[in-house]
Amino acid sequence: MKAAVFNRYGPPDVVCIEEVEKPTPDDNELLIKIHATTVNRTDCGYRRASPFILRYWTGLLRPTKTTILGTEFAGEVEAAGRGVTAFSTGDRVFGYVEGSFGAHAQYLTIPEDGSLAAIPADLTYEEAAPATEGLHYALSSMTNARVRSGQDVLVYGGTGAIGSAAVQLLTGLGVRVTAVCDTANVELVRSLGADKVVDYTVEDFTQDDLRYDIVFDAVGKSSFGRCRRLLKPGGIYVSSDGGPWFQNAVLPLVTPLAGRFLDGKTVVFPFPRIDQAMVRRFARLMESRAFRPVIDRRYPLDDIVEAYRYVETGRKVGNVVVVVDHASQPC
Repeated sequence: MKAAVFNRYGPPDVVCIEEVEKPTPDDNELLIKIHATTVNRTDCGYRRASPFILRYWTGLLRPTKTTILGTEFAGEVEAAGRGVTAFSTGDRVFGYVEGSFGAHAQYLTIPEDGSLAAIPADLTYEEAAPATEGLHYALSSMTNARVRSGQDVLVYGGTGAIGSAAVQLLTGLGVRVTAVCDTANVELVRSLGADKVVDYTVEDFTQDDLRYDIVFDAVGKSSFGRCRRLLKPGGIYVSSDGGPWFQNAVLPLVTPLAGRFLDGKTVVFPFPRIDQAMVRRFARLMESRAFRPVIDRRYPLDDIVEAYRYVETGRKVGNVVVVVDHASQPC
């Protein structure tokens, strides 16, 4: 089968399209024929081994534990192990495989009880593939921040995969949403449900006159220090990134101890987990149209290096989808 393989850490050019052995499912596994996947922030981080700690999961000097990246997939069940009962050959499924990876290929195997679910009938493979990465980070952040109806929430980075998912989720919860983006995407963010949009190319969002129950940095480019003035007393700052010194993982321990000096303002840093129940929840959100992934560009698997390059420009809006062709490829 054809796959995007990387054998050393570095820039997008370390990824090459190669012919590799097609996997065989164990008794409790499914063989998925992949039709669409994505290139996202997680893939880029593991490919660069940045932060350095990621090498613990992939290999210290070079990638040895996995050489095919890809966390998101959508495809059909081509074969099922003898012990599989929940899925059948021909089922259309989507899911998430961070840790084992392997979605940047024509086929992958995944346990029957892995993070996957049936694709809603009205979605294509390309629409379903980007439904997990951004949404699970957004959902985990909002759950840990204890968001509830009637609150005021600011989303910094309302056009990324995580931010665009967060705006839709919050709107569905009856939250008043202010989203921050650039000029070109103001109308897009409004269409996702934002009540107010701040164009960061025109004004500094940290000088906003409104005060918020929650400030969510969906792109990991701000800080609690910069955003603290935006928070109401008792407000919560949450980020999708650990920060330059991983301070966002430490501040949740420190800020509660300094409550009276910070007006009760605290930092929350979620460690997202995703399982089959969560992916089924994603499917229900898409079926009800409470969430639909925003898609920026599509690339064929043969051009995945270009997809990586585009993602790393920092200009992508929503998700970058990689289309996997099986028409004339020997496997």
